[in-house]
Amino acid sequence: MNFRYAMAAFAFALIASAGCGKAQAQVRACGSRDPVNSIAEMAQAIYACWQPPPGTADLTLTLCFSLRRDGTLIGKPRATFSKLGPDSSLNRAFVASVIEALNRELPVPFTKGMGSAIAGRPLCPLFRATQERKS
Repeated sequence: MNFRYAMAAFAFALIASAGCGKAQAQVRACGSRDPVNSIAEMAQAIYACWQPPPGTADLTLTLCFSLRRDGTLIGKPRATFSKLGPDSSLNRAFVASVIEALNRELPVPFTKGMGSAIAGRPLCPLFRATQERKS
């Protein structure tokens, strides 16, 4: 992996770990077709579609994938890190929620410049379910 790819993956992971869902979901609606012009906006677009299942607080998954300039997926995403729990059904539901979030946002509506800059580069966002709110 060359330096630029590594930096893009690192920046995406850093952005991803900073908000992880709820705060960023308020910035952008799931499925919004507003043009995406930065890695931060792309992270917001994906996280806006993510709803961790109940009971999955503290579970974590890093999902790596690449996108074409038109915002469609190249190949299959793969998990490169996970911190799951003892309940296999909750683990499956958590992983499925991450995949579903990515699928709901695809194709990412990149601007022409962003599509050219990001095409084929590995992206590895971190999905971490935070503590559930008590009603």
